[in-house]
Amino acid sequence: MSEETQGKQPTVTPLRVVVALCLFAPFVAMLWVSSYAKVEPTFIGIPFFYWYQMAWVVISTALTMVAYKLWQRDQRARKAGASR
Repeated sequence: MSEETQGKQPTVTPLRVVVALCLFAPFVAMLWVSSYAKVEPTFIGIPFFYWYQMAWVVISTALTMVAYKLWQRDQRARKAGASR
């Protein structure tokens, strides 16, 4: 191996896979309409179709925050590794 490729960090890491899954999960949940296109169970009188989507607004926000924090950690680690 040359010196160039020896010091290079891998592009796909477990941390980056977790980031991708955090960002991909809401898309799958919302695009799989047949899983939530129903009325029952209702929650405080709101049909499942609506409260499921509203729950994913909160879940998506949390997953995006987690992905962002993990991405920041990954970037800091890469900078620290590159400066060595």
